[in-house]
Amino acid sequence: MKFLLPVDIVVAKEFAADAKHKTVSFDAIPSDQEGLDIGEKSREIFSEEIVKAKTIIWNGPVGVFEFDAFAKGTLAIAEAMAKADATTIIGGGDSAAAVKKLGYGDKMTHISTGGGASLTYLEGKSLPGIEILEDL
Repeated sequence: MKFLLPVDIVVAKEFAADAKHKTVSFDAIPSDQEGLDIGEKSREIFSEEIVKAKTIIWNGPVGVFEFDAFAKGTLAIAEAMAKADATTIIGGGDSAAAVKKLGYGDKMTHISTGGGASLTYLEGKSLPGIEILEDL
């Protein structure tokens, strides 16, 4: 298993849809700016790995997908998942909203708005709502 982190980040001085932005290396984010998306190199690296996977669990957009200028990373992840010959699981309200907004909701195997609960369940921990149902 590989653990991937972004190698480049799209940064801006303000959190706004029309903010002037640029791409920098992950270790060169200016102190007066914030990361709002992953960069092109990261999108390529992540997409290459995603399309090879057989099971993909995604919890959390990789950028501010609500702003078109910062939705490219989330779009790339959704596209790669849609192309993969895999079981694709989306967990979390933001991730669910992102794949639906970007037009890939019908390409995913399962979408849950319960991101934290989904991860807890995958860890093998008990969930009170499930426990009650099992006791019926």
